[in-house]
Amino acid sequence: MNADNPIQHLVRCLTHLPGVGEKTATRLALFLVNCPKEDALELARSIVLTREKICFCSRCFNYSESELCQVCANPVRDATSVCVVETPADILSVERTGGFAGTYHVLHGAIAPIDGIGPDQLRIKELVQRVQQDAISEIILATNPTMNGNATAVYIADQLRAYDVLVTRIAQGVTPGGDIGYADQMALKNALEGRHKMK
Repeated sequence: MNADNPIQHLVRCLTHLPGVGEKTATRLALFLVNCPKEDALELARSIVLTREKICFCSRCFNYSESELCQVCANPVRDATSVCVVETPADILSVERTGGFAGTYHVLHGAIAPIDGIGPDQLRIKELVQRVQQDAISEIILATNPTMNGNATAVYIADQLRAYDVLVTRIAQGVTPGGDIGYADQMALKNALEGRHKMK
């Protein structure tokens, strides 16, 4: 196959997806070539539509179709309690537990000096602004229990020390070194319930 071959080009594009190597990308590409044309076009339309319509919530930085995401726009949610997570996927995990009725704040990563990611690359300033401007009573730090996640939690707690807000950290019911997005629902629920005050 030459460089202009559409199947090879599709394989290369698919390898940019997380966790997709060349063999998996090849299988997916061949599946898409062999599936009904309308199914492949529907997938393509869905990707384009998602890229065009999805933006960041102006308050919590979760993915949204409008200025505020569904959680922030829901008047039933407790806006005084904010759960801080690394990624939008972590929100889905926390929501599945059914154990949290507050709102969220998405950092979009964790402090990782080796990778060149400092506090300024994350949504930490925006979190501090929310604490300054809104009537928030508790910040729950639900960053991953990794070295970077823990360092991020400590940094945020230090940034919020001057404000009249309770800063807690989820309990380590989540496996140290693990990822919130892959945590067992019961373990994550227990971690939320067993959160402790950050010193």
